[in-house]
Amino acid sequence: MSDIQTSASYSFTMRLYIENKPGMLAKILNIIAEKQGDPGAVDVVAVKGKYKVRDITVAARDEHHSKDIANAIKKIDGIKVRNVSDRTFLLHLGGKIKIQNKVPVDTRDALSMAYTPGVGRVCMAIAEDKEKAHTLTIKQNSVAVVSDGSAVLGLGNIGPEAAMPVMEGKAMLFKEFGDIDAYPICLDTQDTEEIIRAVEMIAPGFGGINLEDISAPRCFEIEDRLKAKLNIPVFHDDQHGTAVVAMAATINALKVIGKKLKDISIVIVGAGAAGVAITKILKDAGSENILVTDSKGIINKNRWDELNDSKRWLAENTNPNNEGGTVIEACKGTDLLIGVSGPNIIPVEAVENMAKDPIVFALANPVPEIMPEKIQGIARIIATGRSDYPNQINNVLAFPGIFRGALDARATDINEQMKLAAARAIAEFIDDEDLSEEYIIPSVFTKGVGRKVAKAVKEAAFESGVARRIS
Repeated sequence: MSDIQTSASYSFTMRLYIENKPGMLAKILNIIAEKQGDPGAVDVVAVKGKYKVRDITVAARDEHHSKDIANAIKKIDGIKVRNVSDRTFLLHLGGKIKIQNKVPVDTRDALSMAYTPGVGRVCMAIAEDKEKAHTLTIKQNSVAVVSDGSAVLGLGNIGPEAAMPVMEGKAMLFKEFGDIDAYPICLDTQDTEEIIRAVEMIAPGFGGINLEDISAPRCFEIEDRLKAKLNIPVFHDDQHGTAVVAMAATINALKVIGKKLKDISIVIVGAGAAGVAITKILKDAGSENILVTDSKGIINKNRWDELNDSKRWLAENTNPNNEGGTVIEACKGTDLLIGVSGPNIIPVEAVENMAKDPIVFALANPVPEIMPEKIQGIARIIATGRSDYPNQINNVLAFPGIFRGALDARATDINEQMKLAAARAIAEFIDDEDLSEEYIIPSVFTKGVGRKVAKAVKEAAFESGVARRIS
C-alpha cells in the first residue's frame, strides 16, 4: 500500500453509461475500492435506452493511479466510459481570477466621472502629491505577485508561462484570506538585474510586492535590493511565510512538551530560501543552538570556500561549536527537526537519535522529508506541509494577514518585528488548554486568523517605525 494518501488534487470525474440492471454500480465501487481510490459524488445524469448515465467522482494518489482506476472500470462488461475529466484541470480552464468593477459604468454621468473628463482632475491631484495614489487608486489594496518561474513548488525551473497557475492561485488566496487585490506577474527573464528593474518599474501601481518561486540564492539579493530601493513592502513568501508559520508551530509545540526555545537544540534540513529565513526568525526569537544541513552535511566554517553568501551567513550565525557530519549525526540529542528540502531525505534513524519528546516538521510537498507513518510512536509531535495530516504548516496562515496589516499601516517594509508578531498571533490563536500533539497550529480555514495577524502586524509596523498611516 502506498504511503501517499488520495487527494482532491488528483480527483477525476467519469461519465459512465451503465447497463440498467442490478449490481452494476456495486461492481464499479468495488473496483474503485480494490484500486484504493476514494469515491466521492455519484450523480445520475440521464437514462438513455438501456443505459443509466452517471457521473462518478474519484480521488486518486497521482495521475498514474487515476488512469489505473479508469482503465480497470473500462474493462467491466456493460460499462461504457464516455469521458474522464481531471477536476483540477477543469478548475483552471480560462484562469482562476478576474477583474471586477467596484462601480457600474451604465450612465453618461458615471462614464464622465470614472473616465474622461472627470478622471483628469484626479490625475492632476496625484501629480501634485504622489501620496494621494494610496487613497485615489487601487494602490492602497494591491499586491504584485512576481515570479520568474525558476523555483515553482517542487517542480523546479519551469519558466514564467508554467508558473502562471501558481501565481493566479496565490492571488486567489490574497483575496480570500486578506481581501487584497493581487495580480500575477510572471517575468520572462531570470536575470537578477532585469528582475529588479522590472519590479522597480511596476512598483508605482502597487502597495506591496510579493516575490514568489524565485530560486535561491538569487532570491536573497533580489529581495534585499528591492527592499532598499522601494518605499513599499517587499516580501519573499517562500522564505518568510514559511518561517512565520514554522515559528508559530514551534511556539506551541514547545508549550505542549514543556520546553523553552532558548534551551533546545534545533536541526534544519535544507539551506535554501526557507531554511535561511527559518533560521533567522528562530534566532530573533531567542534560539541559541541551531545546526543547518545541506546535501553535503552540516554547514560549518570549515566549508567556507565552497559556500555561497547565504550559506556563509549560516556558517557564521549557527553551529556555535563548528560541528560537521551527516543529518543523522546532527540530530543526535536534538529537540526540534525542521525539514525544508525534498522528499524522503530524512532517515528514521535521525529521528531515533533525537532527544526525549522529539518534534519533527517535515515540510516538503507533496512528499515530506519523512512520511509521518514512519515515525509514529517515535516523534511526539509531527507537522507537515500537507492538508491530509494533522498540523499543516501552510503559508496561507501568514501572508494574507501580514500584507493586510502592512497595507493598513501603509508600511514601507515588512521587518523582523512584524514577522515575529505575525508568528505569535498565529500561535496565540489556539488557547493553551486546547493545545495537543495533533493541534499546534490553526487550520487555514479557521475564521479570524487573518484578522488577528493583520492587527498584530499593523501594531508592530507602528512600534518599529515603518508605518506611515495615522493609527
